[in-house]
Amino acid sequence: MAEETAPAPPHSAPDAAAGADAAYLERRTLRRGSAGWLLLTGLGVAYVVSGDYSGWNVGLSKGGFGGLAIATVLMGAMYACLVFSLAELSTILPTAGGGYGFARRALGPWGGFLTGTAILIEYVLAPAAIVIFIGDYVESLGLFGLTSGWPVYLGCFVVFIGVHLWGVGEALRFSLIVTAVAVAALLVFAFGALTDFDAGSLDDIPVDPGAFGSGSWLPFGVLGIWAAFPFGMWFFLGVEGVPLAAEEAKDPVRSMPKALAISMGVLALLALVTFFAATGAHGADAVKSAGNPLVVALEGDGGPTALSRFVNYAGLAGLVASFFSLIYAGSRQLFALSRAGYLPRFLSLTSRRKAPYLGLVIPGALGFALAAATGNGARMLNIAVFGATISYALMALSHIVLRRREPGLERPYRTPGGVLTSSAAFVLALSALVATFLVDVEAALIALAVYAVALAYFAFYSRHRLVASAPEEEFAALAEAEAELTRD
Repeated sequence: MAEETAPAPPHSAPDAAAGADAAYLERRTLRRGSAGWLLLTGLGVAYVVSGDYSGWNVGLSKGGFGGLAIATVLMGAMYACLVFSLAELSTILPTAGGGYGFARRALGPWGGFLTGTAILIEYVLAPAAIVIFIGDYVESLGLFGLTSGWPVYLGCFVVFIGVHLWGVGEALRFSLIVTAVAVAALLVFAFGALTDFDAGSLDDIPVDPGAFGSGSWLPFGVLGIWAAFPFGMWFFLGVEGVPLAAEEAKDPVRSMPKALAISMGVLALLALVTFFAATGAHGADAVKSAGNPLVVALEGDGGPTALSRFVNYAGLAGLVASFFSLIYAGSRQLFALSRAGYLPRFLSLTSRRKAPYLGLVIPGALGFALAAATGNGARMLNIAVFGATISYALMALSHIVLRRREPGLERPYRTPGGVLTSSAAFVLALSALVATFLVDVEAALIALAVYAVALAYFAFYSRHRLVASAPEEEFAALAEAEAELTRD
């Protein structure tokens, strides 16, 4: 791309440089003002809603009802604290960089890259995992006689990436509709399941007498609480991605905090009713290893019912909502890192409809290849969770550092509790990071290996080729210039 690298004539260097910067950014522009607070709220819920239908219940096999309940409360507190911290940060820097942009100013280029890469691991691996679950649902429902395999995976990626390429406004409206169906179905499920609620079924998992502190509510002991952390996260995993839409939002200073707060409130309510209804209707032991725990809870020892069939189809809608929105989040994080030069710059080129087409297609191709080659959705989700917990700790730390280092920075929205809130998120995120080793050591090691390769690329190549005119880099450079003036 000659316009990005050609040197300017000496006599007009400043003007030529400014022109080159403008031309560079013009080819990397998103459609602003496409999403109001309602679409952003829908996006926040869409990221997560599939986790209510499946996955969380495996935590019962790690900690029992009591262990998973405590883990869910603690992880819910972590997400609430993180969301309030991100609400403040997103009003300071409303760009597509999200967590990378916040960490770039607070922790420097290395901190920005570490955070952005961790977010990217989460949002590239999670769709690859969810598309496998979509395939399993399609097969179990007998839709069109299809079986779970690469044709279904390919169809999902092609269709839903195509919608994203059409335009962000259209994509988010589609996501909102599918998410509304999935949420409504969860409420219908809860109403049906709670009619069979039996408190005695909550703690029916056999107790491990050798586990420290074990009992009917903690059948696997105190350590089971910690082991259940990653599964308590499934009720909220992904909501932190809402700030990635800030550059395309209407009035992000107002809409972003509102959307984050409402999303978190909706998700907390859904977690409460889903958890109690599913375990109380048919017993924690019956649903702890089910691929479709809500359906198992409704059917009990009998056969399918009209309600269980409806919830089964709605589960597919929930998976589609999360798959669709996670593709969006991954493309925006990749776009921001590429635009700033941390990753190859061509990945941030946008189409006439202002969609980062290569940032959508290339991660989609990678996700499809991983899904088709491995078929191991659980392993990929565990890798995604590992990346997520690293990013949470770094984003919370960024809030703490900016509050301490730049107390006078304009903050249109301020986090309730200040650094105490972000400090709680930081400690809980580190605890969740360690807990991933209790669940799947191999997944954690794979994530670390991917991280190491990415860091080597940054250390030896891309950190010497950053784009100073990218919004997140300009924001950080401004802080450095102000610091130098203060020292002088």
